[in-house]
Amino acid sequence: MSVRMARMPAWVVLPLELPLVVCLVAGVRIPAAVLLGAELLVLAALVLESWVLWRLYAAGRRAGSDRREALRDGVRALVPVPVRRLLAHEMRALYSLALWIVRRRHGVAGDALAVPYTGPQTAMMYGLVFVSVIETVALALVIPWPVVHAVLLVVDVYGVVLVLALHAACVTRPHVIGADGSLRIRYGGLFDLAVPAASVASARVDRRYPEGGLVRLSPDGVLDLAVGGQTTVTVELTEPIGFVRPLGKAGLARTVRFHADDPRAAVAALTRVRTAPSPHPVPPV
Repeated sequence: MSVRMARMPAWVVLPLELPLVVCLVAGVRIPAAVLLGAELLVLAALVLESWVLWRLYAAGRRAGSDRREALRDGVRALVPVPVRRLLAHEMRALYSLALWIVRRRHGVAGDALAVPYTGPQTAMMYGLVFVSVIETVALALVIPWPVVHAVLLVVDVYGVVLVLALHAACVTRPHVIGADGSLRIRYGGLFDLAVPAASVASARVDRRYPEGGLVRLSPDGVLDLAVGGQTTVTVELTEPIGFVRPLGKAGLARTVRFHADDPRAAVAALTRVRTAPSPHPVPPV
């Protein structure tokens, strides 16, 4: 059985199981035969997934991998890339929340310039947190069923924490301009593009309002990483650079546009490195 076929029961069984869980939480009586059939389907899906994972693990061991490597390779083969990346993004966001609390930043060396980019979205994120808190309180007052109230309370509180974590990831993971002129463009834990110093041809302040989502690649190779629907810095590259979208799709960029709260300082830092005189000038012949 192929890995692709092994994934199919999870995509079919889990959506069917969700309405039953909601009905049980809401106190709806469900016939015992329906519950038994649903649980048997879930059990069958788990057994199938475990069997395929064991086969992948055994194949890795036969190929010479150690136990941890074989298990990791099996999980990577069985779990789709978007699912793994979403889980990784969520873990990075929660870790960033801890960094935010202790006022630390990720990946910013002592001689590097941190370039914040959260200005256009800060009010929106705090507004979303406020609305989520109001919703949590309102549901707590309206819903009379204790079990439903407890489940929704956990979900709502985790939602508030996750929104704060996403904002904290953007605060603690700014763009970084290295002392050598390299550039690291990020958006929280969702996007990370390292541009070597030799690949930066020029930089300029250039405010634009691109359409589309967070990451947008035009047919001519222009990569837009917009915050609050805008970019303020355009970097021309000497050669195309590969990047990975938040869900794993790869792309190739020839020009990069991103937002910086202080675009002039960012451009000045990139330009200063490229226009600084050489510390070892060549003597005239």
